[in-house]
Amino acid sequence: MVEMAGPRRLRQLLDAVLVVGSDLDLHSVLRRIVESARELVDARYGALGVLDEAGTKLDDFITVGIDPETHHAIGSLPKGNGILGVVIDHATPLRLPDLREHPATFGFPPNHPPMTAFLGVPLRVGDRVFGNLYLTDKISAESFTDVDEELVVGLAAAAGIAIEKARLHDRLQNLVLVEDRERIARDLHDSVIQRIFGVGLQLQGASRLVRSDPDAATARIESTIDELDLTVKHIRSAIFGLEASAGRLMPAFRMLVLKLASEASATLGFEPAVLFDGPVDARVTGPVAHELAAVITEGLSNAARHAQARRVEVHVLVSDAIVVRVEDDGIGPAGADSHRGNGLENMATRARRLGGAFDIRPRAHGGTVVEWTIPLGLN
Repeated sequence: MVEMAGPRRLRQLLDAVLVVGSDLDLHSVLRRIVESARELVDARYGALGVLDEAGTKLDDFITVGIDPETHHAIGSLPKGNGILGVVIDHATPLRLPDLREHPATFGFPPNHPPMTAFLGVPLRVGDRVFGNLYLTDKISAESFTDVDEELVVGLAAAAGIAIEKARLHDRLQNLVLVEDRERIARDLHDSVIQRIFGVGLQLQGASRLVRSDPDAATARIESTIDELDLTVKHIRSAIFGLEASAGRLMPAFRMLVLKLASEASATLGFEPAVLFDGPVDARVTGPVAHELAAVITEGLSNAARHAQARRVEVHVLVSDAIVVRVEDDGIGPAGADSHRGNGLENMATRARRLGGAFDIRPRAHGGTVVEWTIPLGLN
């Protein structure tokens, strides 16, 4: 008579399924599967063998229960011979009271711990066998039971879904990363490369003035240095963008500004460039960070509604004050006698309340500059 899984064992299975499905990183999911299967049937050792593309050999082998020193002493990972190969070839569960008595036994390599009771279960993702779960040496009994097999088969079914979810997540992350890198490449082309080209032309002009007009040459070189400084800021911002798209840990305020810029693309029709300069991470925290976020949001919203711009830049500068500047290449600000909207008036009010200043003015080469400045020491 076949033993039925009782309520306790079913709860264990449910817990194991929940644990397996709680991560999105594929490697972490695979390790959780082995750990959960081992705990579910009280096995001393557990492993998950991932098959190669042909589905005939093991491409990866994740183990649980063997300490690092023994793992190192064993050497190279198994390729799927012997008992492991039987599960690969037949793609059906295999339960043995003593694997050493099976005719396909291949033997263990030197330094491998002895093993007797064996349970192998294929792990499918969709209609394809992704790999196999291998469990050995039940701690609380001499061999694995039919209920153990039933539970591991159930866990393997849920694990297949978790693996597919993790693989989809990886593909989506890679897609997002590619899209972000393409966007950053466009930003580099639009800002950095063109600026460097312009700097080269300025230096060429300065070289011709060195003898005829030294003062003019000096002024041009100083202007070129300022342009190079701004170019460095663009490059730093591009690096921050790459770190964010790669999922690295970033300071909260920088991440918040990049998030606001990304969200603004829905109304602008493109994503604004973002530049940081100075000790932003150390000085923009607490209530000030909240105020700056509101100012940036309003500045971007104003540009989307009125500027008709093709490019927008957000600058966050920290030196002897905190400055937020939103620049666009659009139609320019309204005349002095025009009514100032609620959004701009709110920005001005916020600045005055914090002892700062607000300004809106034409941009040098067409467009609008909205600038909000507050003194340091308010955090």
